[in-house]
Amino acid sequence: MLKELDTIVLTVDLPQHHLTSGDLGAIVFVYNNGEAYEVEFVATDGSTLAVETLYPQQLRHASERKEIPHVREVA
Repeated sequence: MLKELDTIVLTVDLPQHHLTSGDLGAIVFVYNNGEAYEVEFVATDGSTLAVETLYPQQLRHASERKEIPHVREVA
């Protein structure tokens, strides 16, 4: 189960916040034993881009696979 401060990978696009599948975030709160998660997405300068409530099917743990992060400019 995911827990607070885990790094997650977004598995869906959230265009209203300019977030795309593959973006990294950090869990800041877990609702009802994992029914939903409050996730913060930050830019490389440390500024918060969005804080979203997400459901398990919208994210996955970042350490599930051996992957390399990718940086992109935010609109």
